[in-house]
Amino acid sequence: MVNLLNNSAANSNHALAGTKKLTATPNKNPGINQSTPQGPFGNARDSSTVSTLASQLSEASVRAQARDARLTRMELSSMAKNTFNELEGANYTVNKSKYDSEVPDSDNPTLLARAKSATQYTNGVGKNPFSGMPMDQLDLITYDDSGTFTVNERRAALEESAKQEFAWQQKVAAEAEYEYNSTGKLTTLFQNVLEHYKGLPPVVQAQYPSDYETKLKGWIDLDFNYFTHIAEGNKNKDTENFVSKIIKGDSSLFANKTSPKESVAT
Repeated sequence: MVNLLNNSAANSNHALAGTKKLTATPNKNPGINQSTPQGPFGNARDSSTVSTLASQLSEASVRAQARDARLTRMELSSMAKNTFNELEGANYTVNKSKYDSEVPDSDNPTLLARAKSATQYTNGVGKNPFSGMPMDQLDLITYDDSGTFTVNERRAALEESAKQEFAWQQKVAAEAEYEYNSTGKLTTLFQNVLEHYKGLPPVVQAQYPSDYETKLKGWIDLDFNYFTHIAEGNKNKDTENFVSKIIKGDSSLFANKTSPKESVAT
């Protein structure tokens, strides 16, 4: 995604909400979530509302596929940074009045209502209109700069993505602690993180170190046992730090490191 993001570019995705992802495997269907996400429209969301959003997401998916095929990984990473600059921090604050007055170029009441809800949410009023939406759909909205979605809608999608991502990280960290205490290993952690990474769209993957997948695969193959290869006095603290780095995609793990053993022991 969503996206485990590295501490440099992608971690800004998570800084907005303070807490991050519900499931490790995002829904890859670019259409509307089959379980109907919660939001200001509630469970009574009518068919026209659902079809409108589904149509927008489908078109955004086509644009995203074309973009991802056209741009290099480095260019996608730069594009993501530009997105964060637009949707958060000083740039967003300076232009807040402009973004709050933005409305869809349409007389469709569904589009107008959702944009209004997003603006209210970004001002601390009401619920996020994209609450509960799958991560891949949130990413489609966040990185779509076509004007289909207002800036406040994209920011709301980014915040929901950050919230879900943090929740996922918390879950995986707890599982990793149990795995380590039970077996002395973190191999399942690496497998879960790799599965999560492979499920992210290219624009989110581009925010990770280029050797992220290769390193994870190597650590999985190593199947390292920390009980027999780490100083016992520093075991718990070192492991906690290492798990945190892995989950957040800390770039220090992906520079001149050949095994997780070296990272834990430092």
